[in-house]
Amino acid sequence: MNISSADVTVVVVTYNSAHCMAGLASALSVLPHVTIVDNASDDDTIAQVAIHMPNAKIIRNERNLGFGAANNRALLQAQTAYALLLNPDCLPAPNFLGDLLAVADQYPDAAIIAPHLIRRGGEVEVSYRWPVTHWTSAGPAAGAPCCVGFVCGAVMLLNMPVMREIGFFDETFFLYYEDEDLCQRVFMQKKQIIVAPQVSVTHLSRGSVKGPSPWRAEFGRGYHHAQSKLIFTRKHFGVEHVAALRWKTMGLALLNLLPRLLLPFPRYLARLLGRICGLFQYKP
Repeated sequence: MNISSADVTVVVVTYNSAHCMAGLASALSVLPHVTIVDNASDDDTIAQVAIHMPNAKIIRNERNLGFGAANNRALLQAQTAYALLLNPDCLPAPNFLGDLLAVADQYPDAAIIAPHLIRRGGEVEVSYRWPVTHWTSAGPAAGAPCCVGFVCGAVMLLNMPVMREIGFFDETFFLYYEDEDLCQRVFMQKKQIIVAPQVSVTHLSRGSVKGPSPWRAEFGRGYHHAQSKLIFTRKHFGVEHVAALRWKTMGLALLNLLPRLLLPFPRYLARLLGRICGLFQYKP
């Protein structure tokens, strides 16, 4: 089949991610189809894109639509056979796309292909498993390409004809769990999700957002993670499981609140308060 970079649209969703653009440039500035979807950043993300990736098409949202909805804007416009979703806090090597496409050549029916993610310290981030709706995964990291039921949305190569049949992200999820929901639907359609450990991308997890209000950003992380976890549970396990999970999670969060207040680390405290608010304000 011989898939080339001309067959791929790279999609990067940004929100106050100006500090990430230089790290993406070496891999993306030479590619023919790159789309940056900016979620109304109030830093100089757009200016940094123009400096480091003048080849990129920019979609500017008037407000922050969230991760899944922003990706959908670009995916609906993509004309290529494949789309690569790439978080801005990734540091891809110049040859990473060619390595991923070689795997796609081997498995042309696969819906999603993902690399190994490597953490800041160099260890493998085992961010793939079987669906939580079926069984609990256990074991070491993969040593060869294999089928799984979930891969992290930080780096995903999507087979666009297959994914158009299944559908893209559910925009009910603002942030978090949208990748898990997407993989769940792919799995239920009996399509292949492949992790390719011979390909690796460094992922500086939680490093994509800076901006002028870091505590507010951490509060938002906690808030949306709590909300999205409940939305996912309702969608895939049923409404009867949501109440129990909500109050169990709330109890654990409140137990953690006192230690966080006594030994305050502002970032973690802000995230915990966001989680508590997200749990309180969840509406079935």
